[in-house]
Amino acid sequence: MHKLKNYINNNFYILFLSMFLPLFAIATVVFMIKLATYTAVIQLDIWDMTKLFLFVLPEILFYTLPITFFTAASLSLHRLSTDNEMVVLFSLGIHPKFILKVLSKPAMILSFLLTFNFLVLVPHTDILSSHFITYKKSEAKFNLSASEFGHSFGSWLLYLGEDNKDETYSNVILFNKNIEEEIIISAKRAEIINNAGILKLKLMDGEGYSYSKEKFSQIDFDTMYINDTITTYLSAYETPLEYWFSDAWKEKKKHKMITNTLLSIFPLISLFLVASIGIVHARQQKAKLYLYLFINVVLYYGATLGTQKLLGYYTIPIVALTWLVVTYIIYRKTILARF
Repeated sequence: MHKLKNYINNNFYILFLSMFLPLFAIATVVFMIKLATYTAVIQLDIWDMTKLFLFVLPEILFYTLPITFFTAASLSLHRLSTDNEMVVLFSLGIHPKFILKVLSKPAMILSFLLTFNFLVLVPHTDILSSHFITYKKSEAKFNLSASEFGHSFGSWLLYLGEDNKDETYSNVILFNKNIEEEIIISAKRAEIINNAGILKLKLMDGEGYSYSKEKFSQIDFDTMYINDTITTYLSAYETPLEYWFSDAWKEKKKHKMITNTLLSIFPLISLFLVASIGIVHARQQKAKLYLYLFINVVLYYGATLGTQKLLGYYTIPIVALTWLVVTYIIYRKTILARF
């Protein structure tokens, strides 16, 4: 029995690895294209892209591993069936539940890792990714350059006439308009200072004008500072429980909790279906393995995503129990009744 168990596991692991690598590569390309869209807003070098990829790595693994397990387990049993090895096993008195018992161990390990992934790792990576992008967006506001177009500087419109070699600017004009008055400031030179997330504009040798319906005023200055505090929302938490039970992004986390829970247990509650699809009689049955795999993955994911708005958190037990009962009925009629 030990050798038989190792033989089944070896077939499964080889197929699992050969399927996981292409799926992982495809998912990585998709996520990298998504990350590349950030370059339209912020500047990212190779190291920044690597950081963002590491932040989304748990999510990539989460969406590839359940499908890989389901497909690899079904294909490994189907290969044993088409080579007539499964028929030989049943002829020797091996019960189908032995096959399920062998596959249940990797399924349980995978479900545990997926659960740990989204309950513990995802909160950290979500916050780190959000903070990193927020920081890069705020940093992008410091990357001003002289051009024929203006820049947004808080509530000010900023025009930089010329870049200097000493990281200063010449012929600087700022304009601010509100309901009560309009202000325009011009300076011969300016310097941008980044002090712990606070953008400070140092203006030198300039003059300013403010005018409203009641008055008009003008000043000359040698040095003027204009501060623009970049207001950003940064979530803080100490434990994953605080992340999941906080009010921030409540609807988003509800959707993620339901979806990820059902995807985590998918390998474990699909074992009956794996046996029903993978175990066939090569001479009597025309296998439509890939069609069945596609249909069942679409059904499970569709039920997971499509019933959330109607059922809320009840989606988890209802979908899981319904899937388990239906697949067990299929298993009894297709496998236990024949073998």
